[in-house]
Amino acid sequence: MTTPELAQSLPAPAEVGIPWLRAGSLLVAAVICVPVVAVFLNLLIPRADTWRHLASTVLPDYVINTALLVVLVGFGVVLLGVGCAWLTSMCRFPLARIFEWALLLPLAMPAYVMAYVYTDFLQFAGPLQGTLRAAFGWQAGDYWFPDVRSLGGAAFVLSFVLYPYVYLLARAAFLEQSASALETARILGESSWRSFWSIALPLARPAVVAGTALCLMETLADYGTVAYFGVDTFSTGIFRAWFSMGDPVAAAQLGALLLAAVGAILALERLTRGRAAFHSGSRRRVTPHELRGARSIGATLACGTPLLVGFALPAALLLRLVLQDEAAVLGLRFARLAWNSLTLAGAAALLAVACALAIAYALRLRPGLAERAAHRIAGLGYAVPGVVIAVGVMVPLTRLDQGLAGLLPASVPAKLVLSGTVLALLYAYLVRFLAVALQSIEAGLARIKRSMDDAARSLGAGPAATLARVHAPLLAPSLLAATLLVFVDVMKELPATLALRPFDFDTLAVQTFNLAKDERLAEASLPALAIVLVGLIPVYLLARSMARR
Repeated sequence: MTTPELAQSLPAPAEVGIPWLRAGSLLVAAVICVPVVAVFLNLLIPRADTWRHLASTVLPDYVINTALLVVLVGFGVVLLGVGCAWLTSMCRFPLARIFEWALLLPLAMPAYVMAYVYTDFLQFAGPLQGTLRAAFGWQAGDYWFPDVRSLGGAAFVLSFVLYPYVYLLARAAFLEQSASALETARILGESSWRSFWSIALPLARPAVVAGTALCLMETLADYGTVAYFGVDTFSTGIFRAWFSMGDPVAAAQLGALLLAAVGAILALERLTRGRAAFHSGSRRRVTPHELRGARSIGATLACGTPLLVGFALPAALLLRLVLQDEAAVLGLRFARLAWNSLTLAGAAALLAVACALAIAYALRLRPGLAERAAHRIAGLGYAVPGVVIAVGVMVPLTRLDQGLAGLLPASVPAKLVLSGTVLALLYAYLVRFLAVALQSIEAGLARIKRSMDDAARSLGAGPAATLARVHAPLLAPSLLAATLLVFVDVMKELPATLALRPFDFDTLAVQTFNLAKDERLAEASLPALAIVLVGLIPVYLLARSMARR
């Protein structure tokens, strides 16, 4: 039989699709939609009195502080990320090889943990100011020192934690640029600085903008840092409306405004790209320029500062707090918190990977309109802040619990079946982090040639058998990476966990936040250090992958 005849004898893609797989992917997409739809539907509920109160008191502060924080963090991550990416990709100087991967380490440091350790280090009674007073004989009021618990302090912390997103994408863009354009600029008499501004940076603009957009979305989603520093933003306003004012509708309406801000950032990122093409010509890469003397020292300091401020110093301060706290032992309380965190993260990771595999495989079998829509919807969850997802999950689950309670006889006491349980937490995690697993699995499936599917079908294997016997072994690294990434993200997640956790059910992240909020920073250091150590695992794997390349 010839190849065309064999192709005609094989079932069409629509025939090999498993109905239950397609239905499952559409069901997952619908479940992901519910929290977002629930948040926006609350805009239809009148709350004129509440909004008048908010508009006359705190709403202007929410808008101004959030906007200023976004601007400051955006400037900070671009400055740090692009600068370090250019130096490590285009120049050679002492420790450059180490900086290439070590500059990713701040990804393992949650922003709220960094906020706690720097507060302890920089406060009036902290070691830095104490050393300055002892060295110069100063007393209180004799000198000025910046207050870290401020809007500027929050921008400082978030910039040094989030810049690796810009660094990673910008460095990849610089490495992919050809040598021809930059060498031509040098022949025409352009300096290295002008070549960077006029050629290299414009070519890397899509990567820089994409990384910056991701950082700004994380900034809008942050709750732990701004709440601890006392900065009023939309995230803290949502919690205040929900828990202090007891008005979940107002919280949902504030969440809709925050979600609109995230959508505006995504739309701006798309708009800046437009239809522009960013091609770099030939594939011959630039030979790194050897820096000597003062320039080499300056480059080393420029790359060493973000690493020192964003990871090395906070990690050392955290370890110092753990060693100073005599009560910091691995007791029963810590074991219970660790068990809660590990089981939640493990269950959420397995659930997210299973759902992501169903969506990605359904799209591979039958790339129709419904499958593409399910794929797009499932990938939007990561752009939704955790506090907004918490509101969107709680509102429909609470109404569902009320409906179930109405079906029970009057003599039977009503119980919370969904809201206020671990199921609500897992639901929120699935909405928030499904996109992380989906991206990894989709990349793994893209590396498997379609001819392998055709060969399996020609041998009589159905889609399920092909997935189990052909794709699963090849997808093992991608499945492991997806599981690990979701696991670590759930371990660090704070706002949704803080809002949705069952009564008397704490995790390492919640315990760290509660202790730090009560100014018990030494006691908060042990669970915080555990979160950082777990977060180092994917960063180490990513850094090792970069070093191999």
